[in-house]
Amino acid sequence: MDVSSTTYQLYPDIEAYEKGMLDLDGHHKMYWEVSGNPDGQPVVFLHGGPGAGAAPSHRRFFDPEHYRIVIFDQRGSGRSKPFADITNNTTQHLISDMEVLRQHLNIDKWLVFGGSWGSSLALAYGIEHTDRVSGFILRGIFLCSQKELDWFLGGIKAVFPENWREFAEFLPPEERADLLGSYHKRLVDPDRHIHEPAARMWARFEGACSTLLPSPRSVSGLDSGRASLALARIEAHYFVNSLYLSDDYFKKNVDRLQGLPGTIVQGRYDMVCPIGTADALAKELPELNYVVVPDAGHSAMEPAVRSALVAATERFKMS
Repeated sequence: MDVSSTTYQLYPDIEAYEKGMLDLDGHHKMYWEVSGNPDGQPVVFLHGGPGAGAAPSHRRFFDPEHYRIVIFDQRGSGRSKPFADITNNTTQHLISDMEVLRQHLNIDKWLVFGGSWGSSLALAYGIEHTDRVSGFILRGIFLCSQKELDWFLGGIKAVFPENWREFAEFLPPEERADLLGSYHKRLVDPDRHIHEPAARMWARFEGACSTLLPSPRSVSGLDSGRASLALARIEAHYFVNSLYLSDDYFKKNVDRLQGLPGTIVQGRYDMVCPIGTADALAKELPELNYVVVPDAGHSAMEPAVRSALVAATERFKMS
Protein backbone atom coordinates (compact mmCIF):
# COMPACT_ATOMS: atom_id res chain seq x y z
CA MET A 1 0.00 0.00 0.00
CA ASP A 2 2.96 2.32 0.51
CA VAL A 3 4.35 4.34 -2.37
CA SER A 4 7.74 3.15 -3.60
CA SER A 5 10.71 5.15 -2.33
CA THR A 6 11.98 5.32 -5.92
CA THR A 7 10.83 8.32 -7.93
CA TYR A 8 9.94 7.48 -11.52
CA GLN A 9 9.81 9.98 -14.36
CA LEU A 10 7.76 9.84 -17.52
CA TYR A 11 9.51 8.31 -20.51
CA PRO A 12 10.69 10.74 -23.23
CA ASP A 13 8.32 11.91 -25.93
CA ILE A 14 7.82 9.48 -28.78
CA GLU A 15 5.80 9.50 -31.97
CA ALA A 16 3.18 6.99 -33.03
CA TYR A 17 4.41 4.69 -35.79
CA GLU A 18 0.90 3.72 -36.88
CA LYS A 19 -2.42 5.55 -36.71
CA GLY A 20 -5.80 5.61 -38.34
CA MET A 21 -9.52 6.32 -38.23
CA LEU A 22 -11.73 3.30 -37.62
CA ASP A 23 -15.31 3.43 -38.90
CA LEU A 24 -17.47 2.21 -36.05
CA ASP A 25 -21.06 2.46 -37.28
CA GLY A 26 -21.20 4.62 -40.39
CA HIS A 27 -21.44 7.72 -38.19
CA HIS A 28 -18.69 7.63 -35.57
CA LYS A 29 -15.05 7.30 -36.62
CA MET A 30 -12.50 6.54 -33.92
CA TYR A 31 -8.96 7.88 -33.93
CA TRP A 32 -6.37 5.31 -32.85
CA GLU A 33 -2.60 5.10 -32.75
CA VAL A 34 0.17 2.69 -31.81
CA SER A 35 3.62 3.60 -30.52
CA GLY A 36 6.52 1.88 -28.80
CA ASN A 37 7.64 -1.66 -29.65
CA PRO A 38 5.63 -3.26 -32.51
CA ASP A 39 6.34 -6.68 -31.00
CA GLY A 40 5.99 -5.60 -27.40
CA GLN A 41 3.49 -6.31 -24.64
CA PRO A 42 0.17 -4.70 -25.65
CA VAL A 43 -1.26 -2.01 -23.39
CA VAL A 44 -4.30 0.16 -24.07
CA PHE A 45 -4.67 3.62 -22.51
CA LEU A 46 -8.20 4.76 -21.63
CA HIS A 47 -8.64 8.49 -21.16
CA GLY A 48 -10.98 10.06 -18.65
CA GLY A 49 -14.04 12.23 -18.80
CA PRO A 50 -15.87 10.71 -20.57
CA GLY A 51 -14.94 13.19 -23.27
CA ALA A 52 -11.47 14.32 -22.20
CA GLY A 53 -9.61 12.77 -25.14
CA ALA A 54 -6.09 11.35 -25.24
CA ALA A 55 -2.82 13.28 -25.62
CA PRO A 56 0.74 12.57 -26.77
CA SER A 57 1.90 12.75 -23.14
CA HIS A 58 -0.12 9.61 -22.37
CA ARG A 59 2.40 7.52 -24.34
CA ARG A 60 5.03 8.48 -21.77
CA PHE A 61 3.75 6.28 -18.92
CA PHE A 62 5.15 3.23 -20.76
CA ASP A 63 8.62 1.96 -21.63
CA PRO A 64 8.57 2.19 -25.44
CA GLU A 65 11.13 -0.59 -25.76
CA HIS A 66 8.85 -2.99 -23.89
CA TYR A 67 5.26 -1.97 -24.61
CA ARG A 68 3.14 -1.84 -27.73
CA ILE A 69 1.20 1.28 -26.69
CA VAL A 70 -2.35 1.62 -28.02
CA ILE A 71 -4.16 4.92 -27.52
CA PHE A 72 -7.53 5.99 -28.89
CA ASP A 73 -10.06 8.78 -28.52
CA GLN A 74 -13.46 7.59 -27.35
CA ARG A 75 -16.57 8.52 -29.33
CA GLY A 76 -16.95 12.27 -29.69
CA SER A 77 -13.59 12.96 -28.01
CA GLY A 78 -10.28 14.36 -29.20
CA ARG A 79 -9.56 13.47 -32.80
CA SER A 80 -12.50 11.10 -33.22
CA LYS A 81 -15.38 12.28 -35.39
CA PRO A 82 -17.96 13.77 -35.19
CA PHE A 83 -16.45 15.92 -32.47
CA ALA A 84 -18.40 16.28 -29.19
CA ASP A 85 -21.16 14.09 -30.64
CA ILE A 86 -23.39 12.23 -28.17
CA THR A 87 -25.40 10.22 -30.72
CA ASN A 88 -25.07 6.48 -30.01
CA ASN A 89 -22.54 7.33 -27.33
CA THR A 90 -22.91 5.00 -24.32
CA THR A 91 -20.70 2.87 -22.11
CA GLN A 92 -21.80 -0.21 -24.03
CA HIS A 93 -20.77 1.41 -27.31
CA LEU A 94 -17.32 2.22 -25.91
CA ILE A 95 -16.82 -1.34 -24.68
CA SER A 96 -17.73 -2.63 -28.15
CA ASP A 97 -15.39 -0.08 -29.75
CA MET A 98 -12.50 -1.42 -27.69
CA GLU A 99 -13.19 -4.91 -29.00
CA VAL A 100 -13.34 -3.64 -32.58
CA LEU A 101 -9.98 -1.95 -32.12
CA ARG A 102 -8.39 -4.96 -30.38
CA GLN A 103 -9.44 -7.23 -33.24
CA HIS A 104 -8.34 -4.65 -35.85
CA LEU A 105 -4.85 -4.65 -34.31
CA ASN A 106 -4.75 -8.47 -33.95
CA ILE A 107 -4.16 -8.29 -30.20
CA ASP A 108 -5.08 -11.35 -28.14
CA LYS A 109 -4.88 -9.75 -24.67
CA TRP A 110 -3.85 -6.34 -23.45
CA LEU A 111 -2.99 -4.60 -20.22
CA VAL A 112 -5.75 -2.03 -19.57
CA PHE A 113 -4.64 1.32 -18.13
CA GLY A 114 -7.28 3.89 -17.15
CA GLY A 115 -7.84 6.72 -14.72
CA SER A 116 -11.01 8.37 -13.39
CA TRP A 117 -13.71 7.55 -15.99
CA GLY A 118 -10.99 5.50 -17.68
CA SER A 119 -10.92 3.26 -14.59
CA SER A 120 -14.70 2.75 -14.91
CA LEU A 121 -14.41 1.84 -18.58
CA ALA A 122 -11.43 -0.43 -17.89
CA LEU A 123 -13.33 -2.39 -15.25
CA ALA A 124 -16.53 -2.53 -17.31
CA TYR A 125 -14.55 -3.82 -20.29
CA GLY A 126 -12.86 -6.37 -18.05
CA ILE A 127 -16.21 -7.60 -16.75
CA GLU A 128 -17.54 -8.08 -20.27
CA HIS A 129 -14.29 -9.39 -21.84
CA THR A 130 -12.30 -10.91 -18.99
CA ASP A 131 -10.43 -13.28 -21.29
CA ARG A 132 -8.99 -10.34 -23.24
CA VAL A 133 -7.41 -8.59 -20.22
CA SER A 134 -3.89 -9.41 -19.01
CA GLY A 135 -4.20 -7.01 -16.07
CA PHE A 136 -5.14 -3.51 -14.93
CA ILE A 137 -3.43 -0.28 -13.95
CA LEU A 138 -6.13 1.98 -12.52
CA ARG A 139 -6.07 5.50 -11.06
CA GLY A 140 -8.61 7.72 -9.29
CA ILE A 141 -11.27 5.04 -9.07
CA PHE A 142 -14.80 5.95 -10.16
CA LEU A 143 -17.55 3.32 -10.10
CA CYS A 144 -20.44 5.30 -11.61
CA SER A 145 -22.72 5.41 -8.56
CA GLN A 146 -25.26 8.11 -7.83
CA LYS A 147 -23.41 8.78 -4.57
CA GLU A 148 -20.25 9.64 -6.51
CA LEU A 149 -22.15 11.92 -8.91
CA ASP A 150 -23.87 13.68 -6.03
CA TRP A 151 -20.48 14.30 -4.43
CA PHE A 152 -18.95 15.76 -7.60
CA LEU A 153 -21.91 18.05 -8.32
CA GLY A 154 -22.64 19.09 -4.73
CA GLY A 155 -20.76 17.50 -1.88
CA ILE A 156 -17.42 18.72 -3.19
CA LYS A 157 -18.34 22.23 -2.05
CA ALA A 158 -17.32 21.15 1.47
CA VAL A 159 -13.72 21.28 0.25
CA PHE A 160 -13.89 23.67 -2.72
CA PRO A 161 -16.68 26.11 -1.77
CA GLU A 162 -15.41 28.98 -3.92
CA ASN A 163 -15.02 26.79 -7.02
CA TRP A 164 -18.45 25.22 -6.51
CA ARG A 165 -20.03 28.63 -5.95
CA GLU A 166 -18.57 29.92 -9.23
CA PHE A 167 -19.86 26.78 -10.97
CA ALA A 168 -23.38 27.13 -9.53
CA GLU A 169 -23.67 30.90 -9.91
CA PHE A 170 -22.85 30.73 -13.60
CA LEU A 171 -26.49 29.67 -13.91
CA PRO A 172 -29.36 32.07 -13.23
CA PRO A 173 -31.01 31.53 -9.81
CA GLU A 174 -34.03 29.74 -11.26
CA GLU A 175 -31.78 27.04 -12.80
CA ARG A 176 -29.63 26.25 -9.77
CA ALA A 177 -31.94 23.72 -8.12
CA ASP A 178 -30.89 21.16 -10.75
CA LEU A 179 -27.27 21.89 -11.68
CA LEU A 180 -26.81 18.80 -13.83
CA GLY A 181 -30.09 19.17 -15.72
CA SER A 182 -29.53 22.89 -16.31
CA TYR A 183 -25.95 22.46 -17.50
CA HIS A 184 -26.94 19.52 -19.70
CA LYS A 185 -29.65 21.59 -21.37
CA ARG A 186 -27.16 24.33 -22.18
CA LEU A 187 -24.39 21.98 -23.26
CA VAL A 188 -26.54 20.20 -25.85
CA ASP A 189 -27.97 23.45 -27.19
CA PRO A 190 -26.80 23.89 -30.82
CA ASP A 191 -26.14 27.61 -30.29
CA ARG A 192 -22.42 28.02 -29.61
CA HIS A 193 -23.10 31.19 -27.64
CA ILE A 194 -25.03 29.01 -25.18
CA HIS A 195 -23.02 25.80 -25.06
CA GLU A 196 -19.48 27.23 -25.19
CA PRO A 197 -19.62 29.39 -22.02
CA ALA A 198 -21.30 26.53 -20.13
CA ALA A 199 -18.62 24.10 -21.32
CA ARG A 200 -15.79 26.38 -20.25
CA MET A 201 -17.31 26.80 -16.80
CA TRP A 202 -17.88 23.05 -16.35
CA ALA A 203 -14.31 22.26 -17.40
CA ARG A 204 -12.89 25.05 -15.26
CA PHE A 205 -14.71 23.70 -12.20
CA GLU A 206 -13.44 20.17 -12.77
CA GLY A 207 -9.88 21.29 -13.41
CA ALA A 208 -9.79 23.52 -10.33
CA CYS A 209 -10.78 20.59 -8.09
CA SER A 210 -8.37 18.07 -9.63
CA THR A 211 -5.08 18.83 -7.91
CA LEU A 212 -3.94 18.92 -4.30
CA LEU A 213 -2.58 22.47 -4.68
CA PRO A 214 -3.96 25.13 -7.07
CA SER A 215 -2.68 24.51 -10.58
CA PRO A 216 -3.36 27.17 -13.25
CA ARG A 217 -2.10 24.68 -15.86
CA SER A 218 -4.70 22.11 -14.81
CA VAL A 219 -7.46 24.69 -15.23
CA SER A 220 -6.20 26.27 -18.45
CA GLY A 221 -5.68 22.88 -20.08
CA LEU A 222 -9.44 22.25 -19.97
CA ASP A 223 -10.52 25.85 -20.48
CA SER A 224 -10.12 26.09 -24.25
CA GLY A 225 -13.31 26.10 -26.28
CA ARG A 226 -12.64 22.86 -28.15
CA ALA A 227 -11.29 20.76 -25.29
CA SER A 228 -13.92 21.92 -22.84
CA LEU A 229 -16.88 21.28 -25.13
CA ALA A 230 -16.28 17.55 -25.61
CA LEU A 231 -15.47 17.05 -21.94
CA ALA A 232 -18.46 18.94 -20.59
CA ARG A 233 -21.07 17.85 -23.13
CA ILE A 234 -20.17 14.15 -23.06
CA GLU A 235 -19.78 14.06 -19.27
CA ALA A 236 -23.16 15.71 -18.76
CA HIS A 237 -24.71 13.34 -21.32
CA TYR A 238 -23.37 10.32 -19.46
CA PHE A 239 -24.25 11.73 -16.04
CA VAL A 240 -27.90 12.40 -16.85
CA ASN A 241 -28.08 8.82 -18.08
CA SER A 242 -26.43 7.35 -14.93
CA LEU A 243 -23.42 6.46 -17.09
CA TYR A 244 -25.53 3.75 -18.74
CA LEU A 245 -24.81 1.35 -15.88
CA SER A 246 -26.93 0.26 -12.94
CA ASP A 247 -25.89 1.71 -9.60
CA ASP A 248 -24.73 -1.70 -8.41
CA TYR A 249 -23.20 -2.89 -11.70
CA PHE A 250 -19.64 -3.15 -10.39
CA LYS A 251 -20.65 -4.57 -7.03
CA LYS A 252 -22.66 -7.32 -8.73
CA ASN A 253 -19.96 -8.21 -11.25
CA VAL A 254 -16.64 -7.59 -9.49
CA ASP A 255 -16.19 -11.31 -8.86
CA ARG A 256 -15.60 -11.75 -12.60
CA LEU A 257 -12.35 -9.81 -12.19
CA GLN A 258 -10.96 -12.02 -9.45
CA GLY A 259 -7.47 -13.26 -10.19
CA LEU A 260 -6.46 -10.56 -12.67
CA PRO A 261 -3.25 -8.80 -11.62
CA GLY A 262 -2.56 -5.10 -11.51
CA THR A 263 -2.36 -1.90 -9.49
CA ILE A 264 -4.70 0.75 -8.11
CA VAL A 265 -3.11 4.19 -7.68
CA GLN A 266 -5.17 6.62 -5.60
CA GLY A 267 -4.41 10.14 -4.41
CA ARG A 268 -5.17 10.45 -0.70
CA TYR A 269 -6.78 13.85 -1.25
CA ASP A 270 -8.55 13.14 -4.52
CA MET A 271 -11.68 15.28 -4.30
CA VAL A 272 -13.08 14.43 -7.74
CA CYS A 273 -13.07 10.67 -7.04
CA PRO A 274 -12.63 10.35 -3.26
CA ILE A 275 -10.54 7.53 -1.84
CA GLY A 276 -13.45 5.60 -0.31
CA THR A 277 -14.35 4.10 -3.68
CA ALA A 278 -10.80 2.93 -4.36
CA ASP A 279 -10.53 1.52 -0.84
CA ALA A 280 -13.73 -0.50 -1.27
CA LEU A 281 -12.57 -1.84 -4.65
CA ALA A 282 -9.18 -2.82 -3.20
CA LYS A 283 -10.94 -4.90 -0.57
CA GLU A 284 -12.96 -6.68 -3.26
CA LEU A 285 -9.87 -7.31 -5.42
CA PRO A 286 -7.06 -7.95 -2.95
CA GLU A 287 -4.79 -9.32 -5.66
CA LEU A 288 -4.41 -5.77 -7.01
CA ASN A 289 -1.51 -3.80 -5.55
CA TYR A 290 -3.16 -0.84 -3.78
CA VAL A 291 -1.03 2.32 -3.75
CA VAL A 292 -2.23 5.37 -1.82
CA VAL A 293 -0.28 8.50 -2.76
CA PRO A 294 -0.16 10.63 0.40
CA ASP A 295 0.47 14.02 -1.21
CA ALA A 296 -1.81 14.11 -4.25
CA GLY A 297 -5.29 14.79 -5.51
CA HIS A 298 -6.95 13.51 -8.66
CA SER A 299 -4.71 14.46 -11.57
CA ALA A 300 -2.52 11.81 -13.19
CA MET A 301 0.11 14.49 -13.79
CA GLU A 302 0.76 15.34 -10.17
CA PRO A 303 4.39 14.28 -9.62
CA ALA A 304 3.81 11.54 -7.03
CA VAL A 305 0.86 10.04 -8.93
CA ARG A 306 2.82 10.14 -12.16
CA SER A 307 5.70 8.33 -10.46
CA ALA A 308 3.40 5.67 -8.99
CA LEU A 309 1.80 5.02 -12.38
CA VAL A 310 5.15 4.61 -14.14
CA ALA A 311 6.27 2.34 -11.28
CA ALA A 312 3.18 0.22 -11.92
CA THR A 313 3.98 -0.13 -15.62
CA GLU A 314 7.54 -1.07 -14.67
CA ARG A 315 6.33 -3.77 -12.25
CA PHE A 316 4.05 -5.20 -14.90
CA LYS A 317 7.02 -5.71 -17.23
CA MET A 318 8.27 -8.37 -14.79
CA SER A 319 4.95 -10.20 -14.38
